[in-house]
Amino acid sequence: MTPHVEPDPQAGAAVKAADRAHVFHSWSAQGLIDPLAVAGAEGSYFWDYDGNRYLDFTSGLVYTNIGYQHPKVVAAIQEQAAKLTTFAPAFALDVRSEAARLIAERTPGDLDKIFFTNGGAEAVENAVRMARLHTGRHKILSAYRSYHGGTSTAINLTGDPRRWASDTGSAGVVRFWAPFLYRSPFYAENERQECERALAHLEDTIAFEGPATIAAIILETVPGTAGIMTPPPGYLAGVREICDRYGIVFVLDEVMAGFGRTGAWFAADHFGVVPDLMTFAKGVNSGYVPLGGVAISAEIAATFDKRPYPGGLTYSGHPLACAAAVATIQVMEDEKVVEHAAHIGETVLGPGLRELAERHPSVGEVRGLGVFWALDLVKNKETREPLVPYNAAGEANAPMAAFGAAAKKHGLWPFINMNRTHAVPACNVSEAEVKEGLAALDAALSAADEHTV
Repeated sequence: MTPHVEPDPQAGAAVKAADRAHVFHSWSAQGLIDPLAVAGAEGSYFWDYDGNRYLDFTSGLVYTNIGYQHPKVVAAIQEQAAKLTTFAPAFALDVRSEAARLIAERTPGDLDKIFFTNGGAEAVENAVRMARLHTGRHKILSAYRSYHGGTSTAINLTGDPRRWASDTGSAGVVRFWAPFLYRSPFYAENERQECERALAHLEDTIAFEGPATIAAIILETVPGTAGIMTPPPGYLAGVREICDRYGIVFVLDEVMAGFGRTGAWFAADHFGVVPDLMTFAKGVNSGYVPLGGVAISAEIAATFDKRPYPGGLTYSGHPLACAAAVATIQVMEDEKVVEHAAHIGETVLGPGLRELAERHPSVGEVRGLGVFWALDLVKNKETREPLVPYNAAGEANAPMAAFGAAAKKHGLWPFINMNRTHAVPACNVSEAEVKEGLAALDAALSAADEHTV
């Protein structure tokens, strides 16, 4: 694929100048960033005004699950805009109802009521509110190595350094260690030990916090930004059992892992677990128009049959966003995108990444499923010392910066977080595109290898 526009560096410079003059970017020191001016995108690629094309191994922010500019979804948005661009959330609309029906058909168990939000953080905010009101309790347990969003409650639930500046220490959040065998906090030697010890640690945390004070446990089914750590067999089922025993609401955050990303409609499907509440966003409509939501169990929904739910959003179930969701889900069905993601992960992406690990001393571990993978980069495979320190910046982060620059030089836009690079292309990425990405990673990892010992 070649860019659809002729290179125009002057236009790119104008876009960059306007951005630098007026746009305030998230999670950034504004004077230290140099955002790329993007001229266009299609499928798994985007390009700049200089004519440089990049294979996007980030899917935006892990949300363009059907790639950029899918014509059927673009057409659905245009058709809805011509019919009804917007309407208040208190009314019944065909496109809103259809989006909710299609989502509910695919969620596990009896998660058949859908509360729409504008994105994942708002979904988490409302899921926590529902859990607290349903139980009459206040505390929420969340894991270290997690990310749940940037709004007030969601950022307090988050277990990475982005929380630190906004952590009031009074939001009723208690953190615990979820399983992660490669860097086990439980000194486990195998998945069975990791599972058993992680569940025992969770039970101890609950006991010391007081079970009757805990409203919910929230987990990313497969943690995303924190490192794509697939939970060991039995762990999520064990959490489900603990929640049932103590009357705690079990919330699964599928904002990143849902809608085909793991090779299933929802990551929970891999583990046979049904939560009480499930949050979603991103892949529900490939991010074409902002949309998220909470899928709600019958029991929790019944709490608000006669009691008003004290929450709402002006744009809840926005018609353009819902039209994009309906079209996206239909595309995923018609084109067998979920099945394709599973196949690509099993036969091309996963094996290819493991092959890279065999050749490169900087790759300590490969983990993932579907089109949701992480490479844990290390200084030394024996000690597993991360290639850069936790939350490294500036010169301390130079090895990862060198890797990122090398990837872009070879036409790959990488997803980088701390000492990891994630391979998270679109769910409908082709086999040829994956092989192109693997070749670029192969070249870029040589830059990381230079910092190993």
